[in-house]
Amino acid sequence: MPLKDMEFIQYHPTGLPGTGILITEAARGEGGIMVNKDGYRYLQDYDLGKPLDINNLKHPVKKSMELGPRDRLSQAFVAEREKGRTISGPYGHVVHLDIRHLGEKKIDKKIPFVRELSKNYAGIDPVYEPIPVRPVVHYMMGGIDTDITGATALPGFYAAGECACVSINGANRLGSNSLTELLVFGSRAGKAAAQFALDSPRLNTASLELQAAEEQERISRNFFRKEGGSERIFTLRKEMNETMETSAGIYRSEKSLKETCNKIKELKDRFSNIIIEDRSFNFNTELTSALELEFMLDVAEAISYSALERTESRGSHQRTDFPGRDDENFLKHSLAYKNGIESRIDYKDVVITKWPPGERIYGKET
Repeated sequence: MPLKDMEFIQYHPTGLPGTGILITEAARGEGGIMVNKDGYRYLQDYDLGKPLDINNLKHPVKKSMELGPRDRLSQAFVAEREKGRTISGPYGHVVHLDIRHLGEKKIDKKIPFVRELSKNYAGIDPVYEPIPVRPVVHYMMGGIDTDITGATALPGFYAAGECACVSINGANRLGSNSLTELLVFGSRAGKAAAQFALDSPRLNTASLELQAAEEQERISRNFFRKEGGSERIFTLRKEMNETMETSAGIYRSEKSLKETCNKIKELKDRFSNIIIEDRSFNFNTELTSALELEFMLDVAEAISYSALERTESRGSHQRTDFPGRDDENFLKHSLAYKNGIESRIDYKDVVITKWPPGERIYGKET
């Protein structure tokens, strides 16, 4: 059962560093501006429109500057960091989201949650100080390959939501489309799964029960009965996070992706030497963390190999060594299969219905 389009990962441009919390687009929609260490509205340098004075009644302009697409704003951050114009902080480099000019009354009325989050998690009051922000991983366009009913290649197995890839998001999700995935395709998957169960009253579950027993035995052998081991969950997870962010993040290249693939292989080898100290069977959060890491390494491998094989730039997948889109060779879905030790990448054609892909001009002057 393949994972589809795993190379397409959406970044959100305004995350609170070190928290996993997003500062909503509403802050920019109300007129918040993004500035570098010099107080300069740097987005104007990246083909995202021209800035208006913050007191201009037409500010902010839709599809321009701070209201540009998430991936373009995230890419602009990388460019600013490379130019040395970002701000060094305890959780890496940041820029500032400034909403001070909105005033306390408007902030408390329109975006009170932004103030609350900033005070509680960043220790600053955005009425008086700019908010430190940086791009953070937000959404996976890829996932388990499904049809429009949520059915997968494995009969009886259905998927919906962010774990699935029914392909409504293409290579770059539009905001709020996750609700469509949940409400529309969640409903379809549920109905289809229920119908499958009704149509299969005498389904032989012996093989599934055997697989479950084998998995329980594997967990017991690898974690509970295992002696020795020197690798820690935190260490491996931290190294995985760092290599994925550095080498398979907003921008990728053949060199960086090969380094990532090699690093993930190393981490998977080291995972076999992991140790957990909690051997209890009830509410064992250490075991949960170990299993999560094991599966995350599989996902990281699928992302890295899919990105390496797609030698073009499309949507959220940006290759510095292949900056152009290549519809002739890559107007296709990638399919990542687990093939022994490494992933195998295959492809299937994209079904074009009403709107064929066009040139991306979002944010440009026309």
